[in-house]
Amino acid sequence: MRLENRVREVRNGRDLTQEELARLVGVTRQTIIAVEKGGYEPSVRLALVLASSLAVSVDELFWLGEEREDS
Repeated sequence: MRLENRVREVRNGRDLTQEELARLVGVTRQTIIAVEKGGYEPSVRLALVLASSLAVSVDELFWLGEEREDS
């Protein structure tokens, strides 16, 4: 299973830049980029801080999706 997320969608809905969100949660902009693209699975702590900073629950922000098969 693959960890899916709505970080970009929710961040944009809050009119936050990647840089602003990164500062709020104490990570680099590159980390936010990687999370949004699905290339980095955040720790439980980071997932909780992201959800709190974006005023949503963790399960609204992250969920398990189907693994993609390489064709």
